[in-house]
Amino acid sequence: QVHLVESGGGLVQPGGSLRLSCAASGPTFHSYAMAWFRQPPGKGREFVALIIWSGGRTDYADSVKGRFTISRDNAKNTVFLQMNSLKPDDTAVYYCAADRSGVYKSADRNRRGDEYDYWGQGTQVTVSL
Repeated sequence: QVHLVESGGGLVQPGGSLRLSCAASGPTFHSYAMAWFRQPPGKGREFVALIIWSGGRTDYADSVKGRFTISRDNAKNTVFLQMNSLKPDDTAVYYCAADRSGVYKSADRNRRGDEYDYWGQGTQVTVSL
């Protein structure tokens, strides 16, 4: 069992930056692939980014590519999402998720919520003046 806790959300102006963190419990974090999803108000959940167990491969949604960076520190059981050049459309609850397989499956499967075994409770990000 893995317990995930997100932090770092808040209110930021357009063009600003935020860094989200997801702290994981348990000794097997280093073997999991980790992802960030988000759910904008009134919309469904959408994939944001993925990083495999070693950090050696990542995957990004087109909407965030070049602005967001996912990274991990396996020694600290933490995954990060650095968000730059934020836009109002980035407003959402951001969730981290863990996949026990640890690997890059495929672009389609990475984006499916049912491919992930554990989820955090989410952190709110609001981009507004």
